[in-house]
Amino acid sequence: MRSIIIGAGPAGLAAAACLKRAGLAVEIFERSDRIGPAWHRHYDRLVLHTSRGRSALPFRPMPSRVPKYPSRQDVIDYLEDYADAFGLAPRFGCAVASVHSTAEGWRVRHAEGDTQAEVVVFATGLNGHARRPDWPGLAAFPGQVLHSSDYRDAAAFAGQRVLVVGFGNSGADIATDLAEAAVDTGLSVRGPVNLLPKEILGIPATSLGLLRKLFPPAVADRLTAPVVRALIGRPDAYGMVASDKGPMRQVLEDGKIPMIDAGALAQIKAGRVAVYPGIARIEGRTVVFADGRRADFDAVVTATGYGLDLKQMLPDAAGDVLDGSGRPRVSGGPTGRCGLYFCSYHVSPNGQLRQAAMEAQAIAADVSRLATADQTAARTAG
Repeated sequence: MRSIIIGAGPAGLAAAACLKRAGLAVEIFERSDRIGPAWHRHYDRLVLHTSRGRSALPFRPMPSRVPKYPSRQDVIDYLEDYADAFGLAPRFGCAVASVHSTAEGWRVRHAEGDTQAEVVVFATGLNGHARRPDWPGLAAFPGQVLHSSDYRDAAAFAGQRVLVVGFGNSGADIATDLAEAAVDTGLSVRGPVNLLPKEILGIPATSLGLLRKLFPPAVADRLTAPVVRALIGRPDAYGMVASDKGPMRQVLEDGKIPMIDAGALAQIKAGRVAVYPGIARIEGRTVVFADGRRADFDAVVTATGYGLDLKQMLPDAAGDVLDGSGRPRVSGGPTGRCGLYFCSYHVSPNGQLRQAAMEAQAIAADVSRLATADQTAARTAG
């Protein structure tokens, strides 16, 4: 059987390695010019919240020289080593335009033509396109406005007053990076939040899988809440509103990862990051917030997340395998369309690298099951 993987990030490499081990011929189409392109674009200070042991892809642990919490560069080096170890050679600069169902399987239309395969795995990642807000008055703001995907480090903002919008993990990291570099930093937090320490009793917050296995999410949240409060306090202590859902419910029900603290809360406590509510409008350099406060800024970094819509790439299957927004209904398992899979498209409390590894193995197991069934049917027919 022939398989095509779309994307050469962690999920694509993991799926390729698993399918190759299962005996399939594998091709990887990657629109950029490198392995793990999203990791090359991430901001410099990025460090995983998952530990080294829970961040590896199938069949190859991260080397022991990597610290407990791998950095962005550690992940890049690991992905390149992973591809070499399994002989994975993506076709770079080969963007996929569309995937169509055929009698023989799937036809993938890409920059170099069409390729037919029995198995296609989408592994383009959760970060489809940057969400860029459009507040009233933003077009007339005289300073720089950039998405978090374009932020690299604080050096470019020396001597400025910068507003970071959004308190997910990227927004928290960027605000921390700016504050540590003595940049005057504001942080706009629009909605309710969940805060978690990086570790609970020495265990990474992303490694508390046993609680999720033993208890329903709401119960697990209630059990951990007193410890979390003792370690970092409540959101209102930082000028924020607490979510009415605990962190595990938030991930499983809303697909949103809580803010896992890597230094942002200390910067807020020390007064080096000023917290504001959501933005109402912008008047020149002045940002007017929902509570009526006003403050001037020289630059705005929008850590407002990403959108994902695969309908254009999958026009024949948009109604059943994709939801109304264009996100896969099923990730890491059978989609209802034989030979079509998605890897690592749902937010996971395990951390996305670990989730990609588990889903890649599950996909390979299902492909092997289908291949065995086909062989049995062929022998019976003969």
